[in-house]
Amino acid sequence: MTDSPIRTRSDERRQTERAESVDEQDEREQCPECGGRLVSDAEHAETVCEDCGLVVEADEIDRGPEWRAFDAAEKDEKSRVGAPTTKMMHDQGLSTNIGWQDKDAYGKSLSSRQRQKMQRLRTWNERFRTRDSKERNLKQALGEIDRMASALGLPENVRETASVIYRRALEEDLLPGRSIEGVATAALYAAARQAGTPRSLDEIAAVSRVEKDEVARTYRYVIRELGLEVQPADPESYVPRFASDLDLSEETERRARQLLKSAKDAEIHSGKSPVGLAAAAVYAGALLTNEKVTQNDVSDVANISEVTIRNRYHELLEVEEAPV
Repeated sequence: MTDSPIRTRSDERRQTERAESVDEQDEREQCPECGGRLVSDAEHAETVCEDCGLVVEADEIDRGPEWRAFDAAEKDEKSRVGAPTTKMMHDQGLSTNIGWQDKDAYGKSLSSRQRQKMQRLRTWNERFRTRDSKERNLKQALGEIDRMASALGLPENVRETASVIYRRALEEDLLPGRSIEGVATAALYAAARQAGTPRSLDEIAAVSRVEKDEVARTYRYVIRELGLEVQPADPESYVPRFASDLDLSEETERRARQLLKSAKDAEIHSGKSPVGLAAAAVYAGALLTNEKVTQNDVSDVANISEVTIRNRYHELLEVEEAPV
């Protein structure tokens, strides 16, 4: 007599769930209109039916790499594992970072002995990451650059450029006699101007740990020694930020740009602060478009005095009204 297998409710439930999953998979692979086969169009990020052309899914996520390769050799060259390297970290992002949470992969708390072991590993990992004074210097400086850039709302490309400038200054031995914070601030100031997203010296000094005079002095020294090509700040580059902070219309921003272009044509911008000219142009543009904004509001946003705004906006209006 042979023993017949005993079927339990759990077995029946598993079989039912398996059958349902197969049915759902078949439905996903078939067109809901004609029952045709579905194909994925990676170029247009869509799932379409081969027979009737129905678009079943749109705006699909591209899970492939961000780079393109046209042959096997180029694909092997560009392929990588892990995050890309970056100049914004002192070790270029190549080292291991041990998290501060005392939990395992399942979210369970570690025992007392395991916590002590992990703390020792963190200590030794930190020592290996900053083996010498140069590494410690870079770690402190790049942390300062990241902090100041975040406070000023600067994009990632500016942070990367500032990190490269600071690394060059460190390699060419420009730091003796100067503070790490001062050179880091000067590097960020230069990078912002090179990228066309400048910040005024007052704004930079407000988030820095050093005085404004030291920032200016170190900045001049760094660009001279490194031979950096930094163009004079364009007043127009400040206008979008000021207009956005004051919640002004596009028409006001356009009028402010026109006033600054007229000032350049008349060459009255030479020797004047670009921040002051931009703030005055925004205020004058608001007056010409009948938008309500006070000199005090513009002064707070641009971080300059109301007297400067009054003097400059009168000059801008005189040039605009002058006969050609």
